[in-house]
Amino acid sequence: MAVELRQLEYFVHVAELGSFTRAANLLSIAQPVLSRQVRALELEFRQVLLERNGRGVTLTEPGRRLLEHSRSILAQVDRVQSDMEDGRGEATGRLVVALPPSVSSVLTAPLVRRFRERFPKATLCILEGLSAYSLEWLTIGRADCAVVYTNATSATVELSPVLSEQLYLVSAGPAARSAGDVLIGEPVSLTQVARHQLVMPSRPHSIRLLLEGAMAQASLKPNIALEIESIPAILNLVRDEHLHAVLSLKAVQSGGQQQDFYVRPIADPPLQTTIWIATSAQRPSGPLLEQAIPLLRQTLCDMWDTRL
Repeated sequence: MAVELRQLEYFVHVAELGSFTRAANLLSIAQPVLSRQVRALELEFRQVLLERNGRGVTLTEPGRRLLEHSRSILAQVDRVQSDMEDGRGEATGRLVVALPPSVSSVLTAPLVRRFRERFPKATLCILEGLSAYSLEWLTIGRADCAVVYTNATSATVELSPVLSEQLYLVSAGPAARSAGDVLIGEPVSLTQVARHQLVMPSRPHSIRLLLEGAMAQASLKPNIALEIESIPAILNLVRDEHLHAVLSLKAVQSGGQQQDFYVRPIADPPLQTTIWIATSAQRPSGPLLEQAIPLLRQTLCDMWDTRL
């Protein structure tokens, strides 16, 4: 097989931008050259990778598989280059950090600022996704480390706890008292939570599993009305459809329009989730990752103003 890294890089740009024209402009090469390189890939694999149409291109099923493989291969090449540079003792190269949406909205700006100050010769890339996706990216090499809410055990992942978050029953309505722009009421029990129709992510989302486990111990069962993976969409349904959710305070703050929500801490028994930093147990860390992990941990603790 005579596949070149350059061809994979070209294919990834076309697939992600959905257009040969935009990819050619970004790569500063002629469009016919780009088309020939992608066509060479299709001939090599004997598969149609891209469907051409008047608006650009879309991925076929073989194209989607190749896109994932190509991203992983190119990320591994970047790590080889970074590792060789790390051998000279400098924290250089590219660091990819995966963050859940509720953390990303709060953490990204201060983390980028501190990273650039601490590692001026390095590059930071932020991926955003639910914890399950972040752990998958970590396993296949697309991410170097991840902030996650799950403590799922795996021989391929190392987890280090950073801080804990109180979970709240989130509703639309008036407040008993306030903290910032988020309206906070009196604590509620799991029995009270079980009486409300909830909109929550599906399993294996960590908060869903935590709530179900805690309720099972109390011989209760959550009333799940809808399963939604997006926190902004969950908050919209809470506000507009008068459903309820179980989320952290940061998750509510990340959605905007905090004044629309009434949150009550779940306190009988207390329901808390843990934020972890995950790294690969299979790949060497290198100076950049080793030095960036304490920076990531400190930034998390500073933004949440608490730690374990």
